[in-house]
Amino acid sequence: MEKPYTFNLLHLLFLYLLLPFLSNSIPPPAQADHSEIISRFQQYLQINTSQPSPDYQKSTHFILSQADSLSLQSQVIEFVQGKPIVLLQWPGSDPSLPSILLNSHTDVVPSEYSKWVHPPFGAHIDEQGNIFARGSQDMKCVGMQYLEAIRRLRSSGFCPKRSLYLSFVPDEEIDGRDGAEMLASSDVFKNVNVDIVLDEGLASPNENYRVFYGERAPWWLVIKSNGAPGHGAKLYENSAMENLFKSIESIWRFRASQFDLVKAGLKAEGEVISVNMAFLKAATPSPTGFVMNLQPSEAEAGFDIRIPPIGNVESLEKQIAEEWAPASRNMTFEFKAKGILHDDLGRPLVTATDSSNPWWTLLEEAIKKANGKIGKPEIFPASTDAQNFRKLGLPAIGFSPMANTPILLHDHNEFLNQAEYLRGIEVYESIIKAYTSYIPPGGHGDSRDEL
Repeated sequence: MEKPYTFNLLHLLFLYLLLPFLSNSIPPPAQADHSEIISRFQQYLQINTSQPSPDYQKSTHFILSQADSLSLQSQVIEFVQGKPIVLLQWPGSDPSLPSILLNSHTDVVPSEYSKWVHPPFGAHIDEQGNIFARGSQDMKCVGMQYLEAIRRLRSSGFCPKRSLYLSFVPDEEIDGRDGAEMLASSDVFKNVNVDIVLDEGLASPNENYRVFYGERAPWWLVIKSNGAPGHGAKLYENSAMENLFKSIESIWRFRASQFDLVKAGLKAEGEVISVNMAFLKAATPSPTGFVMNLQPSEAEAGFDIRIPPIGNVESLEKQIAEEWAPASRNMTFEFKAKGILHDDLGRPLVTATDSSNPWWTLLEEAIKKANGKIGKPEIFPASTDAQNFRKLGLPAIGFSPMANTPILLHDHNEFLNQAEYLRGIEVYESIIKAYTSYIPPGGHGDSRDEL
């Protein structure tokens, strides 16, 4: 009887000594079951929130259910009926410190179903682990990565010093006027007392994550040409179509000059002024199509112009008035939209990317700590909700952790590999931990102007 007892006691002692090493090898619950993490991402992707009729009711219900599972405080705000903003909060231990805001939008662009290899709202995973869905890159991935990072941090026992807010906003894909713009200008946002905003970025085809400190503003230009109608067989000067095409040729030369800078590697895409034709309209309609033997008296074209905050606006406006749509050729122009490039003091709407901005330094360090690499800071080539927060003087950084991934936002067959998605969660875990733990030198007093 003595021998078995001694044998068991030795084994128990051995297990006791080994226990610390075993516990270090056991991942926390949030890491253990990747299939559950991917499943939650698929559920969000399967909600059809495509414009022009996004199912915001279903997406809101899903987000609130995730918030409940994480014990996050939540509220739903509708500045415009039927367009809910979901605001979640993880309270910090020091309410005197300003908060952190992680923003994402819930809507996605429409899809041409016939052009997809898998249904755009099926969230199909292929043999390579690619998750095909509209919004997999733009930007439901980011919204869910925020939540999954919080899940991991909570399971590890982490407690933030600063309060962390998550905003899920509508209508970013149709200018965000009823979403982030309303939120940024509201008393609700003032009471949140935000110090830094993170918003969406872009995928990177190489190993370096892309990080954005500003963005190009959209100028949507419509040029209209007028002229006398003429017989389809007649040759004469200054017809509406001839004048319009002279303008288009001038615009295309300008476009080529900007594009050449990008192709030569002299400038990044976000640093040049881009011009793309959005529509071309002319001719006289008939019951069977168009009147073929009549030269139209009016013709117009629309252009999507994107201007970086460092662009020469005065020079462009002069070029439009004198070359692209001169009154001397019976031409007029108007802007359907004209995005803001500077603040009230004339300063470019950009966020500092040097040591003067502690949030930038913290982001770099957190990404590196998660074994990530970042490339040169960029101007976002399009526009995002981040512009609404920069207008308030807040630092706002665009970042979507998708390395080694083709850029497929708004494209057919948008996908994100599940391994890259899971890696992004680790990156956000590192960022959230760093941001919510940050206390400025000297205590709680650094002002936003100093940031």
